[in-house]
Amino acid sequence: MDVRQRFTLFAVTVAAAPLLVGGCTADQREAAKPGHAKPAAAPSVTLTPADRAKDVPISAEVGAAASGGKVTAVKLTDDKGRPVPAQPREDGSSWVPARPLENSRTYTAEVTVTGDSGRTTTQKTTFTTSAKSTRPAVTSNLYLTDNQTYGTAMPVVVGFDPPIPKEARADVQRRLFVKTDPPQPGTWSWDADGKQAEYRAPDFWKPGTKISVRSGLEGLPIGKEAVGDTDHTATAKVGRQVSLDIDNGTKQMSVYQDGKLIRRIPVSLGKPSTPSSSGTMVIMEKFDRTTFDTRGDPNGGYVVDVDDAQRLTWGGEFIHSAPWSEGEQGANNTSHGCTNVSAEAAHWLMGITKVGDLVTVKGTEVELDQGNGFTAWNVSWDQFAKGSALPVPPGLKPTPSATPHPGSVAGGSAPAPAPSRSNTGG
Repeated sequence: MDVRQRFTLFAVTVAAAPLLVGGCTADQREAAKPGHAKPAAAPSVTLTPADRAKDVPISAEVGAAASGGKVTAVKLTDDKGRPVPAQPREDGSSWVPARPLENSRTYTAEVTVTGDSGRTTTQKTTFTTSAKSTRPAVTSNLYLTDNQTYGTAMPVVVGFDPPIPKEARADVQRRLFVKTDPPQPGTWSWDADGKQAEYRAPDFWKPGTKISVRSGLEGLPIGKEAVGDTDHTATAKVGRQVSLDIDNGTKQMSVYQDGKLIRRIPVSLGKPSTPSSSGTMVIMEKFDRTTFDTRGDPNGGYVVDVDDAQRLTWGGEFIHSAPWSEGEQGANNTSHGCTNVSAEAAHWLMGITKVGDLVTVKGTEVELDQGNGFTAWNVSWDQFAKGSALPVPPGLKPTPSATPHPGSVAGGSAPAPAPSRSNTGG
């Protein structure tokens, strides 16, 4: 994809103070004497979009760069005089409308700056948005559902089709907003292929945390050929801590809740020709009943209905009920890559787990591919942060933890240990 065509916005700058002309008057001589302070200069502000700018993207923000003071008021109205709600970015560099602007409409931003002396400057800029774009839209998906409760390892995930090229990722990332209560700042990280961006904090979410997300991409120019499709918003909650450790060496699953072992379950993993992936992942979605269809896979050729299935990867690895292999569970690997458990254990797990619970698999023949699922915890924090397209605050670091098993207690960080989405299972 071509380099993103950047929309250049011209600045409108308010003059600092009236220009004085003429000779040196008596009053000026008095002001120049020791003990007479010069009048404080008025603050100034540079606004974007520029006054009378046209064809402004509907994703535009009101930029306000103040000199000699601080921005103390911002008012944005449409061409009918109606107020448009907006919130400042954390760094104060711009005000972000709470919803996309409308196409072919005119907006006015009025910004007031107050200097240290109390002097104020108010400046306006009026701009017109572009007509609806005829460029193809990049499809985006926010994998967080409003009013749902998730596990403590749940990353915020946005998927893209087609993938976002490297040169456009910073602009897209700037339009991905996450707020947490209580505050637990984190960063976004991009998979190498650009199909997915994930957000997490250095540590697991604290139980009870509220996560508010906005993927504000509608109308955003993405390269020369595409635009963002729509805005997605969701507010969710973090529940109690549960994690699953699956050990191929022992053929056992250990289930932890709030750091305490509550059950061990015999498992049968992927046979050598179709091994399960070793790595740190999270439960992505849950089905009371679903169908696995592998007829399109090189090693496939079956269709089977399964109960109590929990997805771990886009490639089709699940934890699920497998009554047909109960005699092998705890002893031999017989699956096509899934974690087979008994019907009773699968049903019990469905009542214990949530989407976003941590699952660690170890000792198998292959490693988990980064991006094959929600893999934000499959790498160290430093590796994860390197995937950000924007600078990451240097103070963000995991809390030192003496926890012997990764993910057993919320608040600790897991150590380090692009497939298509399918229900191939097995």
